[in-house]
Amino acid sequence: MATQSENVRADKIRLEIVTPKGRALDVSADEVTAPSVDGEFGVMPGHLPLLAALRTGLVTYRVGGETKKCAVGAGFAEAGPTSVSILTDDYIEREQVDPVLVRKELGETQAKISALEAKQSEPGDHKEEEMGELVNRENWLAVQLELYGDPLPATMRPFERFGPPAPPEEEDVPAATDGASK
Repeated sequence: MATQSENVRADKIRLEIVTPKGRALDVSADEVTAPSVDGEFGVMPGHLPLLAALRTGLVTYRVGGETKKCAVGAGFAEAGPTSVSILTDDYIEREQVDPVLVRKELGETQAKISALEAKQSEPGDHKEEEMGELVNRENWLAVQLELYGDPLPATMRPFERFGPPAPPEEEDVPAATDGASK
């Protein structure tokens, strides 16, 4: 019996999305685009090995002449010449999005964010942790609306507070010690 990966032709790439609930998607595609923390990246058959941290966003994949999309939460992607595997806690397809419920929850989440921003921070409180969770939820709800075709205006939050750490300043990077700079 042939496995799924053996059924993928050399001119196709297997896209597999896995959540804690199990395999959410398993398709043979012509190309895949995913949202990494450093920006979107694309994978086609024959791609060099890649490991990337993902941010909440849309995964786009093309099967023949048809382009399809789904939303994923933060996670990780591993890509190679014949496959892309995405591990994430959140996954949804357009047909599963209820824009009325999503907008209602988004409004509640944004109200909580505003209330938390208005509160004075006290030493030892968990404001930053709670704010991070709320911003992550806000991003997940916003990407669902984008997938549905009803995106929100962009909200800018300080990257340093709610994203991966910023890269070091150039003067903080140690000089190469390979002997080539003598």
